[in-house]
Amino acid sequence: MSEFVQTEENNVQENASGTQKVIVHQTEHYEHKSAGFWIRFWAYMIDIIILSSIGMILIKPIFRVFSLQINDPTWYAPFTLITSFIFYAYFVLMTKFLNQTVGKMIFGIRVISMDGGKLKWSTVLFREWIGRLISVIPLNIPYIAVAFTPRNKAIHDFIADTLVIHEAVYDKKDKIVYEKSLTAKELQEQNGF
Repeated sequence: MSEFVQTEENNVQENASGTQKVIVHQTEHYEHKSAGFWIRFWAYMIDIIILSSIGMILIKPIFRVFSLQINDPTWYAPFTLITSFIFYAYFVLMTKFLNQTVGKMIFGIRVISMDGGKLKWSTVLFREWIGRLISVIPLNIPYIAVAFTPRNKAIHDFIADTLVIHEAVYDKKDKIVYEKSLTAKELQEQNGF
């Protein structure tokens, strides 16, 4: 049977023979809390409202002035291409330069790189263009992955190796480091005695 002695700074576990000790150092650190499904959903809805407003206020009147067709159902129609370009440009440029869109700003969340560095163009393009295309095409169903994945990562977050976090909310995590103390026999083998 083993005896367990616990102190505030470190823990020592000793087995019955007393020949082997495992030292545990426990430290606390804080990491950004990942943004969940609903807060990201509402931020996205605000972004969609902003983009729809741009389409209604700026693009539709221009098409009406030049008597261009707005309701053409083909994917390559001028109105569809222009609004798609504005949609992707908005997400790419806002994420690259500000790490957040207007919707994310309102809710206090932002996009970070998993390696902790600044977001690169390749990362942003993969996340906001290729990743969103993959997520949007099958009826937006891949966005639901945010609710079920660790750290609330969407498909486009996995593709670009990014994470959406709260700006001012942190999770307290305990970091435990285990060290095995060497026995006299192991020390002799190491030193060549």
